[in-house]
Amino acid sequence: MREWKGFKKGINLGGWFSQNDHRDETYDTFITEKDFEIFSKWGIDHVRIPIDYHLVEDEMGNHLESGFKRLENAIDLCEKYGLNSIIDLHRVYGFSFDKSYGEFGFFDEAGLQDRFYKLWEAIAERFGKYHGRVAFELLNEITEQSYCERWNRIARLCIGRIRKIAPETDILVGSYWNNSVFALSDLNIKLDNHIIYSFHCYDPLIFTHQGAGWIDEMPADYRYSIIGKTYEQINEEFGKDFPDWYANRILVPGGSDDPVFGKDFFSSIFSSAVSLAEKLNVPLYCGEYGCIENCEPKDELYWFKSIHQAFEELHINRAAWSYKKMNFGLNDKRLDEVRGELLNYL
Repeated sequence: MREWKGFKKGINLGGWFSQNDHRDETYDTFITEKDFEIFSKWGIDHVRIPIDYHLVEDEMGNHLESGFKRLENAIDLCEKYGLNSIIDLHRVYGFSFDKSYGEFGFFDEAGLQDRFYKLWEAIAERFGKYHGRVAFELLNEITEQSYCERWNRIARLCIGRIRKIAPETDILVGSYWNNSVFALSDLNIKLDNHIIYSFHCYDPLIFTHQGAGWIDEMPADYRYSIIGKTYEQINEEFGKDFPDWYANRILVPGGSDDPVFGKDFFSSIFSSAVSLAEKLNVPLYCGEYGCIENCEPKDELYWFKSIHQAFEELHINRAAWSYKKMNFGLNDKRLDEVRGELLNYL
């Protein structure tokens, strides 16, 4: 599997240019230079910067110089503090991973797809010159498996148009089921030495999303501890608590000598993607992983240690979700007592 240098471990800057109210005050104050000073002390080498189209486009698709300037300032701060960056298009006009935003039509309407291509051409024109320290992520978390063929076509066309402007920029591409590691084998794009396969990991979901209000099947008061649980226990409890949801989850790793939840769980669910990446000689990148604020800090620390061990063993690059707030904030006060150790496991 090819190495992707300069992007080994990072942090997401969710809530800054994405998933917010898109007011100037938020853009100016949610994350500032002081935060970049913190990043430089956390032992990371890059940040993933999610952006919604609102930052760089108006409703008609006209490009906004103010938004491009804000993004450029962020990249300048990365350079100042020795960090690389990924520009992640988190929400495009006509599609979002979160249906509550009411974005529809992207996968069916050629006009919206052309708007997507033109936006990426504009980003490439502006930031392609920073290749090696700025990478592009085409689109966050394709949801439905039914989008697969259309997404492959769209991604191929978009990459081709970017390549005419930025031939050496690293481009990240994920698959359906919200960037599932199990869907990577259905990607069908032309590979070159600057393509990265991306996935996200929030497994087991009953732990990382316990009490998540945005999941219909999840009670707000549901709590779950992972420490010391065997895979058999987790499997039984998941099936009992969420019988309809459970059918789509994979909770028991094969070939593990340790029956207790830990590194082997992640090594198992990543194994098929690692084999694919080795066959294709493409780097693997986990663009999001983390635990909701409802987790007990000691449990969260154990989960991060377990996934970190798998990342290191399998040579998978990654960026934790998320730096601040967003229900997953690693800088939140709740983690003060464990953060020092937890940062070793990014």
